[in-house]
Amino acid sequence: MKVEAEIREIFGHLGKLIVAHREMGLEPPPLSDETLNYLGVAESGINAPRAKGAKGPYSPGGTPDRGDQPDSLEVLRASIGECRRCKLHGNRTRVVFGEGSPQAELVFVGEGPGQEEDLAGRPFVGEAGRLLTKIIENGIRLARKEVYICNVVKCRPPGNRDPERDEIEACTPFLEKQLHIIGPRVICSLGRVAAQCLIGPEFKITKERGTWHTYKEIPLMPTYHPAYLLRYPSAKRQVWEDIQKVMVHLDLEVKKNG
Repeated sequence: MKVEAEIREIFGHLGKLIVAHREMGLEPPPLSDETLNYLGVAESGINAPRAKGAKGPYSPGGTPDRGDQPDSLEVLRASIGECRRCKLHGNRTRVVFGEGSPQAELVFVGEGPGQEEDLAGRPFVGEAGRLLTKIIENGIRLARKEVYICNVVKCRPPGNRDPERDEIEACTPFLEKQLHIIGPRVICSLGRVAAQCLIGPEFKITKERGTWHTYKEIPLMPTYHPAYLLRYPSAKRQVWEDIQKVMVHLDLEVKKNG
């Protein structure tokens, strides 16, 4: 009986994840009505036809409602599972979801995992990540665990190429929910790809970095990606200027000598 009870509990969790997927606007798995009835989610209309572009109760254009599911980063991560929603799953080692404080006031968003991140399953742990950690800990003077760090796509693009449009579209709902769940005071996008995802495709990083934008009413500061700074160290001053603006917005003391 204990085994049967555990199996029923597993099916119960599976049903909740399917409902969470539906409410996020993701396509459900191809399950029969009989299976959905068994899982107890048939009443949710999980297999009902969806209008093109239809979303769940969380409207990307409006103010987030914290009552939406999933209501925690843990549930959201579980809903992703071993994702196969785009072609990036074919070459990845691990899904790189994100890490940091669920109550972070500052969220950094990059474009996608690199080789070291893919192996570790953690964002920004390679050389560019170590530079980002220095910016956080030595510049902003926060512990890395006090902020939240994630990427637009959760799987490594082959050869560290830019994520393609269909890959970004497959991952965007998860990024939106991460930001919705955390509700930061400021978002700092790192690099062109992340900025264009959050701001719009017309964004020009060389012309518009360092200027305030908004993402769903959250102030957003776009700056260069740490990997760019490794190639062009002279841009570090510009990034420090951008970070100081973030610090002022967060009421953090700015060191005069940077």
